[in-house]
Amino acid sequence: MEKHITLPLTEELAKTLHAGDTVYLTGTIYTSRDAGHKRMCEALARGEELPFDPKNATIYYVGPTPAKPGHVIGSAGPTTSGRMDAYAPTMMSVGARGMIGKGARLPEVVEAMKKYSGVYFGAIGGAGALLAKCIKKAELIAYEDLGAEALRRLYVEEMPLVVVIDSEGNNLYEEGRAAYLQKKEK
Repeated sequence: MEKHITLPLTEELAKTLHAGDTVYLTGTIYTSRDAGHKRMCEALARGEELPFDPKNATIYYVGPTPAKPGHVIGSAGPTTSGRMDAYAPTMMSVGARGMIGKGARLPEVVEAMKKYSGVYFGAIGGAGALLAKCIKKAELIAYEDLGAEALRRLYVEEMPLVVVIDSEGNNLYEEGRAAYLQKKEK
């Protein structure tokens, strides 16, 4: 099913999304990769607040390239999500609900998604220049020393994604593989 979603990604909204849905996302998202996630989780462990309010937040696993003159951001393709698997359950425990990336997730992340009503959106790897066209504003908010991995606040319009894993743990990668194997056996 095709859905046009306006963020934030509340629990109620997350529960309406199902593995395989095509989603066009509009609203504020945050960027971070493994170095930024490590810092955020270390800060949380020390009892410190994050540089943004994680409640109902969606985090895009991306390290964008520098913006060319006249552009908001450079190429902004997804990073392999497994690099954030050690941190994703902690981030969801403090309110983050949406994740955007590419590739499979560990069972511990899927369990956290079920517990906290999280959603994992897949973005097309190799389409960073096209995805960047959906980004209308970009603001550096923390960890500038991390360069491309710094924490940014983005405003996106109609960002095309697919729900890979929904809040019930349904997994498009597994369902797609099973459907393929079932057809192949016939």
